[in-house]
Amino acid sequence: MAGLAPFLVLSAFILGATQQNLNTLDASFCHGGLEVIYPELDIDKCLMIPKKLREKVSTVWKAPQIYFTRAQQKKYVLVMVDPDAPSRTKPTSAYWRHWLVVNIQGKALKKGQIQGTTLTDYYPPTPPQKSGFHRYQFMLFEQPADAPLSLTEQEKSSRGKWDFQAFIERFDLGEPVAVVQFLTQNYKD
Repeated sequence: MAGLAPFLVLSAFILGATQQNLNTLDASFCHGGLEVIYPELDIDKCLMIPKKLREKVSTVWKAPQIYFTRAQQKKYVLVMVDPDAPSRTKPTSAYWRHWLVVNIQGKALKKGQIQGTTLTDYYPPTPPQKSGFHRYQFMLFEQPADAPLSLTEQEKSSRGKWDFQAFIERFDLGEPVAVVQFLTQNYKD
């Protein structure tokens, strides 16, 4: 038992290092069991990307795997946005749409696969230099059975300044069933 104590202290330190700078609101945002997996990073709770991984998440890694073990035999909508574009103190381009996939099969989500229709291709987190930390939010919605989802021509023309709330209301998506977010900043900062 004496050997276990240092391990627990070390584990708490390592785990705490990714959450140490999250404010209460950022730390409590995540719920529902959504899991976002990059090659060296498993995000299943709100966290801050460690400095050593910021360049990889921005320039190396492709779209993550998305797991939702609670998925049912329904269709889902996955949205990834940056509500802090171009900076958290002046989010004039929020919501920046990084990824939008609709018609995702629930049984595929249980296996970490995105089988659906991509309306916006994945674009990695790339916060501008000296813009501070940005939140990157992944939200999963149940898709109404009779709703063929699409983007308007105006929405297709730009990822920035997306009226995310209008999209949710237009297709009656309601509240997300699961959400997770991470914070990162430009890897050169």
